Amino acid sequence: MAGAARLMGHSEVRSWNRNRIPNLFIAVAALAAVSGCSSNDGASRSSTQPPSTPASHTKPAQSPSSDPSAAQKKAVVTAYDAMSAEQTKAYRKASSKGTELEKYATLDALSKIQLDLNNLKQSGAVVRGEVGHNAEVTKINLAAKTPTATLRDCVDLSNYQTYDTKAKKVIPLPTQQPLHYYASAKAERWNGRWMITDIDTQGGGTC
Repeated sequence: MAGAARLMGHSEVRSWNRNRIPNLFIAVAALAAVSGCSSNDGASRSSTQPPSTPASHTKPAQSPSSDPSAAQKKAVVTAYDAMSAEQTKAYRKASSKGTELEKYATLDALSKIQLDLNNLKQSGAVVRGEVGHNAEVTKINLAAKTPTATLRDCVDLSNYQTYDTKAKKVIPLPTQQPLHYYASAKAERWNGRWMITDIDTQGGGTC
């Protein structure tokens, strides 16, 4: 989600932590193509005497038809993963300098990230620890002029920390902050490449 804590009173900082957890999308799950299985012909023949009737040739059981969009779904998650890695670098120093966020995120998504970074910098805070992610593509439209996709991510804050560099201490999460909750993201395919166009970590419910 957009927005990070500005320098304010302790209660306000805690409120920001509850509702404005920076968007660290470090995806750890990618979609795998469906693998099929085949059955072997179990019929056996005698080496000396042929069967009295022609042997039936049983076709191997066909593998379940693969999702025709599986490759593109995997590409969406790959783009999401790449953006997440760059996002992690930015939040750890409260700056996008030296990152490649622009390769994976469009202006709308970047503006939300930049707002977080600005607020982190103003408050003298950075992100430490790790944010766990388990993302999947829930919807994809490859027939549109500009193909689109929607992702759902189960975010894990168990090892997440916001660190106050001025006070030199960790700002604890409020007790009411769910440690596992759903976030969402949107993507579009531009010139053959998937780009993350929007990120939202609010209102997704717990997972």
